[in-house]
Amino acid sequence: MAFFSKKDKVDLDMQSISTLISEGCILDGNLKAPAYARIDGQITGDVMVDEGLIIGEKGSILGNVITKEMVVYGSVTGNLQVNSLEIKSTGKITGEIRTQTLQVENGAVYNGNLSMTQNSKLAQSQTHKLSKAQPKMIEV
Repeated sequence: MAFFSKKDKVDLDMQSISTLISEGCILDGNLKAPAYARIDGQITGDVMVDEGLIIGEKGSILGNVITKEMVVYGSVTGNLQVNSLEIKSTGKITGEIRTQTLQVENGAVYNGNLSMTQNSKLAQSQTHKLSKAQPKMIEV
Protein backbone atom coordinates (compact mmCIF):
# COMPACT_ATOMS: atom_id res chain seq x y z
CA MET A 1 0.00 0.00 0.00
CA ALA A 2 1.89 3.00 -1.28
CA PHE A 3 -0.76 5.32 0.17
CA PHE A 4 0.50 4.78 3.73
CA SER A 5 4.20 4.32 3.00
CA LYS A 6 5.06 8.01 2.63
CA LYS A 7 5.04 10.13 5.79
CA ASP A 8 3.35 13.53 5.56
CA LYS A 9 5.65 16.46 6.30
CA VAL A 10 4.51 18.78 9.09
CA ASP A 11 4.69 22.52 8.29
CA LEU A 12 7.36 24.50 10.14
CA ASP A 13 4.63 26.69 11.67
CA MET A 14 3.18 23.55 13.32
CA GLN A 15 6.45 22.22 14.84
CA SER A 16 7.07 22.37 18.56
CA ILE A 17 9.53 25.18 19.34
CA SER A 18 12.53 24.29 21.51
CA THR A 19 14.07 27.79 21.58
CA LEU A 20 12.19 31.10 21.86
CA ILE A 21 13.56 34.63 21.82
CA SER A 22 10.45 36.56 22.79
CA GLU A 23 9.37 40.08 21.85
CA GLY A 24 11.36 42.67 23.79
CA CYS A 25 14.43 40.43 24.17
CA ILE A 26 17.71 41.65 22.67
CA LEU A 27 20.57 39.23 22.06
CA ASP A 28 24.00 40.59 21.10
CA GLY A 29 26.00 37.54 20.03
CA ASN A 30 25.72 34.31 18.09
CA LEU A 31 22.85 31.88 18.64
CA LYS A 32 23.14 28.13 18.12
CA ALA A 33 20.02 26.07 18.77
CA PRO A 34 18.93 22.46 18.31
CA ALA A 35 15.67 21.50 16.64
CA TYR A 36 13.28 24.44 16.04
CA ALA A 37 13.49 28.09 17.11
CA ARG A 38 11.28 31.16 16.96
CA ILE A 39 12.58 34.71 17.17
CA ASP A 40 10.21 37.53 18.09
CA GLY A 41 12.95 39.71 19.58
CA GLN A 42 16.16 41.16 18.13
CA ILE A 43 19.40 39.29 17.47
CA THR A 44 22.67 40.92 16.43
CA GLY A 45 24.93 38.02 15.48
CA ASP A 46 24.97 34.82 13.47
CA VAL A 47 22.21 32.24 13.94
CA MET A 48 22.56 28.47 13.43
CA VAL A 49 19.50 26.30 14.04
CA ASP A 50 19.64 22.57 13.28
CA GLU A 51 16.10 22.05 11.95
CA GLY A 52 13.97 25.16 11.42
CA LEU A 53 13.60 28.84 12.25
CA ILE A 54 10.63 31.20 12.37
CA ILE A 55 11.16 34.96 12.48
CA GLY A 56 7.98 36.54 13.89
CA GLU A 57 6.57 39.86 12.64
CA LYS A 58 8.39 41.81 15.40
CA GLY A 59 11.51 39.64 15.12
CA SER A 60 14.75 40.77 13.49
CA ILE A 61 18.21 39.36 12.83
CA LEU A 62 21.29 41.37 11.93
CA GLY A 63 23.65 38.57 10.98
CA ASN A 64 24.00 35.41 8.91
CA VAL A 65 21.63 32.45 9.22
CA ILE A 66 22.16 28.73 8.59
CA THR A 67 19.23 26.30 9.01
CA LYS A 68 17.20 23.72 7.07
CA GLU A 69 13.81 25.45 6.95
CA MET A 70 12.98 29.11 7.53
CA VAL A 71 9.82 31.22 7.57
CA VAL A 72 10.27 35.00 7.70
CA TYR A 73 7.47 37.27 8.94
CA GLY A 74 9.91 39.88 10.32
CA SER A 75 13.25 41.15 9.01
CA VAL A 76 16.68 39.69 8.33
CA THR A 77 19.76 41.67 7.30
CA GLY A 78 22.50 39.20 6.44
CA ASN A 79 23.23 36.12 4.37
CA LEU A 80 20.95 33.07 4.52
CA GLN A 81 21.87 29.46 3.80
CA VAL A 82 18.77 27.27 3.98
CA ASN A 83 17.17 24.31 2.24
CA SER A 84 13.67 25.80 2.23
CA LEU A 85 12.71 29.48 2.63
CA GLU A 86 9.33 31.19 2.88
CA ILE A 87 9.11 34.99 2.92
CA LYS A 88 5.67 36.02 4.14
CA SER A 89 3.92 39.26 3.12
CA THR A 90 5.34 41.12 6.16
CA GLY A 91 8.85 39.69 5.68
CA LYS A 92 11.91 41.73 4.68
CA ILE A 93 15.30 40.26 3.77
CA THR A 94 18.46 42.10 2.73
CA GLY A 95 21.44 39.92 1.82
CA GLU A 96 22.48 36.85 -0.13
CA ILE A 97 20.19 33.81 -0.14
CA ARG A 98 21.36 30.29 -0.93
CA THR A 99 18.43 27.84 -0.97
CA GLN A 100 16.86 24.85 -2.66
CA THR A 101 13.24 26.07 -2.55
CA LEU A 102 11.80 29.59 -2.22
CA GLN A 103 8.26 30.84 -1.65
CA VAL A 104 7.53 34.56 -1.61
CA GLU A 105 4.13 36.03 -0.71
CA ASN A 106 2.81 39.17 -2.36
CA GLY A 107 4.05 42.19 -0.37
CA ALA A 108 7.29 40.61 0.84
CA VAL A 109 10.53 42.55 0.30
CA TYR A 110 13.84 41.01 -0.77
CA ASN A 111 17.01 42.88 -1.77
CA GLY A 112 20.14 40.91 -2.59
CA ASN A 113 21.49 37.99 -4.56
CA LEU A 114 19.73 34.64 -4.86
CA SER A 115 21.31 31.32 -5.79
CA MET A 116 19.27 28.14 -5.93
CA THR A 117 20.36 24.53 -6.17
CA GLN A 118 18.67 21.14 -6.32
CA ASN A 119 21.03 19.71 -3.69
CA SER A 120 18.79 18.66 -0.79
CA LYS A 121 21.65 18.85 1.75
CA LEU A 122 22.62 22.47 1.10
CA ALA A 123 22.73 23.69 4.69
CA GLN A 124 24.34 20.56 6.12
CA SER A 125 27.04 20.12 3.45
CA GLN A 126 28.62 23.52 3.98
CA THR A 127 31.47 23.36 6.48
CA HIS A 128 32.57 26.97 6.12
CA LYS A 129 30.67 29.91 7.56
CA LEU A 130 28.99 32.51 5.40
CA SER A 131 30.85 35.69 4.61
CA LYS A 132 31.17 38.02 7.62
CA ALA A 133 30.40 41.07 5.48
CA GLN A 134 27.07 42.34 6.74
CA PRO A 135 24.90 45.07 5.28
CA LYS A 136 24.00 47.95 7.60
CA MET A 137 20.58 47.79 9.23
CA ILE A 138 18.36 50.76 8.50
CA GLU A 139 15.36 51.47 10.74
CA VAL A 140 12.22 52.44 8.82
